[in-house]
Amino acid sequence: MASVQRRPDGRWRARYRDAGDKEHARHFARKADAERWLDGVRSDLVRGTYVDPAAGRVLFADFARVWLDAQPHRAGTALLYERTLRLHVHPRIGDRPLSAVRRSDIQALITSSGQRLAPKTVENHFRLIKAIFSAAVEDQLIAVSPCRKIARQPVAASRVVPLSVDQVERLIAATPQHFRALIVTAVGTGLRQGEALGLRGQDVDFLRREVHVRHQLVSVPGVKAHLGPPKTASSLRTVPAPAFVLEALSEHVRLFAPGPFEMIFSNTRGSAVNRQSLHRSLAAALRAAGLPAGITFHQLRHTYASLLIDGGESVTVVADRMGHKNATETLQTYSHLWPSSDDKTRQVLDKAFATVQLLHAGSAQR
Repeated sequence: MASVQRRPDGRWRARYRDAGDKEHARHFARKADAERWLDGVRSDLVRGTYVDPAAGRVLFADFARVWLDAQPHRAGTALLYERTLRLHVHPRIGDRPLSAVRRSDIQALITSSGQRLAPKTVENHFRLIKAIFSAAVEDQLIAVSPCRKIARQPVAASRVVPLSVDQVERLIAATPQHFRALIVTAVGTGLRQGEALGLRGQDVDFLRREVHVRHQLVSVPGVKAHLGPPKTASSLRTVPAPAFVLEALSEHVRLFAPGPFEMIFSNTRGSAVNRQSLHRSLAAALRAAGLPAGITFHQLRHTYASLLIDGGESVTVVADRMGHKNATETLQTYSHLWPSSDDKTRQVLDKAFATVQLLHAGSAQR
């Protein structure tokens, strides 16, 4: 129900009731303006794009909190997002109503962050903000998102740097025996850190020479360590285990008792491995081996991928072994490691034109 009526003061009052039978009204100097406004409201209602004018009064911080609580994020992701909002976003727009945040406000926030943080970090912050405002649009709290045409610094593509076999050998030799099989397993199967730490005895099939990735160790501040699902659905996989990995695991199981949840790897006290303590242990091993301090556990995974590529494995096989969602992800990460691509291009073209005298043919035509 909608109507336009003239008020005693000469102004025109346009009013309507929404789907919830709530009345809304605005006043205009001209009747034509009032009718045009009502036509817009009717059109929005028909298209399903109607937004209650009062809905956008919800504060960004309040809506972000509700949105975050509703997401099926892993504990670590939820903790990261909460910290990002609390430290980098809420101080700028947290106390603003959703409808009061303009595109220029988002641009100012991103520009300011870019002066202090790396471009990739800023990009991650922007994606989080954009997701929250997109949800507000879907919930019909605001008509459009302010996260449009926001200029950001380009994120430079970084190439992964695998370790050499010699570096791996030196690292393993310098690693305390309690963690030595963990390093061997990571470089010999390509498992992520959480996947390797979450391996149980029953996940290793010594007869079929396979490692089954079914879960990972979840260890984040404020949350008790536990086994959770792998990073993605494609991370559920079976990886062929080379002999040296099976030998290292067999020796480790012989020397050390299983940890919580029957996990193969534990700390020296028999508890779940803390990632910070593992990082410190790795840093000490790097120093003892005379290797660069910047080497990370994740580079062992990259080393595994590079060895598969160097051995002639196809991109689909590498993607399957790594637990990537598709071959595109693998190519984006490791395309530069496929060997001799430049030489192969030259060889293909040289072979195609081997019997053609291109320069002489051009001279003959002249």
